[in-house]
Parts: sequence; structure tokens; C-alpha cells
Amino acid sequence: MRILSFLFLASVTVFGCQTEREPEPADRPNVVLIIGDDYGFPYHSFMGADYVKAPTMERLAASGTVFTHGYVPANHCSPSLRSMITGLLPIQYDALQAANKEAFMASEEYRSMPPDEQATWQADYRFHSMKDVPTLARVLSANGYQTWQGGKWWEFNYQNGGFDYGMTTGWTPEDRGNNEWFLLFMGGAGRDLARVSNQAAYDFIDLAGDDPFFMWYAPELPHYPFDAPQNYLDIYADADMSDTAKLYFANVSWFDERLGEFLDYLEAKGKLENTLVIYINDNGWEQDPEQEFMGDPLRFNNGGDKGKLGMTDLSFRTPVIFSWPGRIDSGSRLTSLIHAADIPPTVLDFLDIEGLDGIFGTSYKEVLKNQSGEPRSEIVGRATQLRSEDDMMGRKAKVYWIRQDEWFLNWDTETGEKQLFNVQNDPREDTNVASQHPERVDALTARIESWRTTYDG
Repeated sequence: MRILSFLFLASVTVFGCQTEREPEPADRPNVVLIIGDDYGFPYHSFMGADYVKAPTMERLAASGTVFTHGYVPANHCSPSLRSMITGLLPIQYDALQAANKEAFMASEEYRSMPPDEQATWQADYRFHSMKDVPTLARVLSANGYQTWQGGKWWEFNYQNGGFDYGMTTGWTPEDRGNNEWFLLFMGGAGRDLARVSNQAAYDFIDLAGDDPFFMWYAPELPHYPFDAPQNYLDIYADADMSDTAKLYFANVSWFDERLGEFLDYLEAKGKLENTLVIYINDNGWEQDPEQEFMGDPLRFNNGGDKGKLGMTDLSFRTPVIFSWPGRIDSGSRLTSLIHAADIPPTVLDFLDIEGLDGIFGTSYKEVLKNQSGEPRSEIVGRATQLRSEDDMMGRKAKVYWIRQDEWFLNWDTETGEKQLFNVQNDPREDTNVASQHPERVDALTARIESWRTTYDG
């Protein structure tokens, strides 16, 4: 099974430089990864949603190259975020996590623990597993970068991801018994980024001084709760849209203004010109202006049936922006398929730094340089959770999906149902055309089977 071919990364990671002379840290650009939270791709104003007021995102899109067909590997946030920092598919990360856990449990250190400590270690390892996995932050830190985490983060604390500084600091055993534990689990104090203040991000920029830095800027916005301050609600007060749409888009505008303040701070400090800025969203969302989800907590909190925890193109698609003044074309739009796992290798390629060998992600530097290219002819994924009327967090499932050309196919292996959509002609995926295109269904299913043999054998 080829999935195990990368497992050596847990113990050996080679850091180096691909150029003849390793650039001094000060010669390298800063890197900022901006992650929207539940920001559905149709609701970005630069993607055509002219009813959304988001001037910062429009400015960011105009300043760089937009990939209009980006994809995350999962229909909810934590697996997608892991791909963004490791370059691995969730299924690869899970296998590496299991292998590292098994290896430690075979060690003398583990065997010498009292039984109760062993049980605690086993139960908690999933929260700490990233400390044993190579990450973009770890590679950059080893190559002279100051690194910082802020916002949504499921990996207990920022150190587990290889960051030097951060906002998420974990929890105590006592915390796990109270009602606030899940909020700590999601990121703790990191959740204050943008919703409360950008100050922690500003403090880090000042602390970094002249050193190059990497920032994980992932506010919990426009994610629920939809509690934007009144001035953002006022933007949509007279708009012809549902009450829930007004609440959601107010959070979108809140995110946009806080992001604008952050980028303005970078510019005021003279940092923005030499900063590679990347934007991506963590999972899908559905909230069209006319859709009303008031009184329906499941869809209000998760974004309709086609959004978060759904199994359609809308559940996984996101725009991806790369902006770097003078180095990446501005005002450009590409339809090349790109995966969240492609971000780490693209960053490292731009910086002439080696690391993260054997990952799923691939560099898009040449695509950005030449403004053309198709490194991926298709994107295949697996969903392990689906929308459930009985559980807000979803139910366990095993659904495979593929995007190829204008086609999106999903396959629920438990029910055997396959749905096929032509997302070019039917962007809202209202009509399942599987029965009309059996040959296409068979061909796409064969591509999924090939992917399963490689990664899920």
C-alpha cells in the first residue's frame, strides 16, 4: 500500500536550500496564510457576489492571482486545516498519526509508564499528534523564519504545529469537564483573533523585527455565531435578502474589515511589499441571499444542505489567492484545479527551501510564474462525516468525490448512491444527471477506485 511510503517523515526531515547560495533570512519574503472560516466560494464579491460588501477581499484578489477552482480535502475544517500546514491528505495524516502512535507505544519510555498514564497518553495522542509530523511552520522556523499562529487551531497548542509563537495554548484536564472545553478545543484564545482584536498579530509583527516571518491568520469568521457588531448588520439592513443571509453576510463584512486593518498594519510597517499573501477557505457553505434558515439550527449553523458537512462541489470548493507585489501577476484569474495541500510546497518552492518530501501537495510556482498549466487534471477526496438531522456535528460516513472538467461526482459507499452534476451548466447542483451519463459515472468511479488503491488501499 503506497500510503505508507511517506512515513519516514516522522523521524527524518531534510532542511536545505535549492539555490547555490542560501539566501540570508532577511532576503526572503514574509509569508501570510489567510484562512476564511465557513466562507463559501459563491459568496466572495470577487467571485461575482455583488451583493456582498467585501472591499478588502476585492483588493487582495486584484493584487494577485486568483485560482477560481480551489478545493479542500474535507467538508469540515480540521482535516482541511491539517492539509494546509502539512501538505498531506487527511487520509495520509491519519496513517502517519497511527504509525507514530504505534511506534511510541512500542518504546521503552511508554512501557515504563504506569497503566493510568499509558491510558491517558493514548486518549490524548490525537490532540498532540502534529508534534511528530513535519509542517510548513517547522520547516520555516528551521530556516530562519519567525512563525506565529492565530485563529482556528485544533492541535492543542501552537507548539504542536511547530510555531514559535501563537495564541492557542491548550487546556488542562479540569477544562475538559466544563462547557467551554469545545471552544478551547477549536482554538481557545486564538478565537479572539479579529473577532476581538488583531493586536496579537500586530505584536508579533513588531516582535519579528527585521526577521522574515510566517503567519497563520485564521479568524473564526464568518463562522457562527453570527453576532457581528451593529455597524456590519446595518450594511445589509435594507438588502433584499433573508434574515439569516443578512446575519451571515454581516459576519463576512466583519471578517473583511478586520482583514483590511491587518493588511494595512503590514503596509504601514513597510512589510506588505515583501510579503507573499495567500488566501483560502476551510470548507464549503451554502447561504444564498433568498435562503431562510431561521428556526432551522442545523442549516443555519452549517450552511444549508450543500455546504458544510455536505457532499457536493459546493461543500469542498474555495477560491485561492496568491499575492506578492512584483513577483506574482496581479489581476489574474486561473481555472487550474488546485488543492489545499499544494500551499506548503508552493511556499517552499518560492523561498528555495527544501522540506516536506513525499507529501501529496505539489508546487504551483511555475503555474503562477507562467500564468498557465494544469498540474492536476482532477481532484479526488473522501468525506468521513455527513450532515445528520440527529447530530449537529454530523454522522460518520465514507463518501468519495471527484472533480474533473465540468463534472462533479459523489459516491456514498454505504448506500451505493452516486450523484453526478455538471457544475458548469448547473452550478447550484440542483439536478443529478447520473442516470443520463452512465459512461461518465463509470469513468469517474474508475478514477476514484484508482485513488482508493493508492491512498485508501
